[in-house]
Amino acid sequence: MTSIITGDIINSKKSSPKLWLQALKTILNNYGNSPLTWEIYRGDSFQLEIDPKNALKACVLIKATIKQFENIDVRLAIGIGDKTYKSDKITESNGSAFVNSGECFESLKKTTLAIKSPFDEFDTTINIMLELAQLIINNWTSTSAILVKTTLENPDLNQNQLAEILDRTQGNISQGLKRAGYDEISKLLHYYKSQIQHLC
Repeated sequence: MTSIITGDIINSKKSSPKLWLQALKTILNNYGNSPLTWEIYRGDSFQLEIDPKNALKACVLIKATIKQFENIDVRLAIGIGDKTYKSDKITESNGSAFVNSGECFESLKKTTLAIKSPFDEFDTTINIMLELAQLIINNWTSTSAILVKTTLENPDLNQNQLAEILDRTQGNISQGLKRAGYDEISKLLHYYKSQIQHLC
């Protein structure tokens, strides 16, 4: 089992790629090398192969990375399944994970994050949870996005240490994480991971 994340930048023409492109590449690089594990194509679209249990956290991290820049957002579809053909380029590989990711991506209308896996019951539940989570995520300010990104990237740091990195007070960090719905999102990530480990 593997998972494929298909994404594209919303309103990419309203923002200079110079701003977000390097930030996106830095995040994708955490998961492997291009073009074998990830690839950016058509200027503002990308694909990433990742272990299914880490896919949702990667999506939230990509969201936080992109939403730190004004006027843009990112659409993300997670496809879970197998990989039956392996190419040197991720965009040329194939299997049900790729098909599921592509179909899920095509069906994104009002929502900007969804999952399609071989497990229908799991998909129904998790996609409702993701729609609810997006009520918070879609309203992240640039400051909230940076805070969530830094917290996700440094899970071992406490609020005082995060405050030092971001040059803010511990009280600011505490309030900011509350506003960003960080605790609730952490619970969602934990639920997703435990379900996937069980299913896969």
